[in-house]
Amino acid sequence: MAKNGKVQLHPSKNPLSENIRGAMVELLQKHLASAIDLSYQCKQAHWNVKGMNFIAVHKLFDELHEQTEGYVDLIAERLTALGGQAHGTVQASNEGTLLTPYPLDLVHSEGHLKRLADSFSEMGGHVEKAVEESEEAGDPLTADLFTQIGRGLDESLYFLESHFQLPDVSGQTGR
Repeated sequence: MAKNGKVQLHPSKNPLSENIRGAMVELLQKHLASAIDLSYQCKQAHWNVKGMNFIAVHKLFDELHEQTEGYVDLIAERLTALGGQAHGTVQASNEGTLLTPYPLDLVHSEGHLKRLADSFSEMGGHVEKAVEESEEAGDPLTADLFTQIGRGLDESLYFLESHFQLPDVSGQTGR
């Protein structure tokens, strides 16, 4: 933020209007903070997981971290391409994240799997809203970026939830 509560933009020949670029930079900044948070939630789980299937979930959490780091980079690069200044520090992420804080006392693999599923679901909901907001603002490229991220989040959620979605005796899916 800068003058008159408006986002300060670097000069750019990007064809979007300054108003649209400013709005998208603000939107992208919230999601940059959230993607950094999600990335390190995955690392928190990776570093601290214990229990059955340790090596499989340990590796899964590291893969999810790498995937979300990719989202961080995509979001930051789009934000700066629009003339914004990416705020990508841990402190900025902490101040701007849209996600519920990750508990620091989880140990068991099932607890981490379920809590990360909650976080990926929460992030996915925010990303879906960002797709709509980007489209309504007239920025199809940012909407496409959020759509791409949303697809990846959905797939990750599937990988996480598959660990605890087991059919019961009647054939119904239970948690």
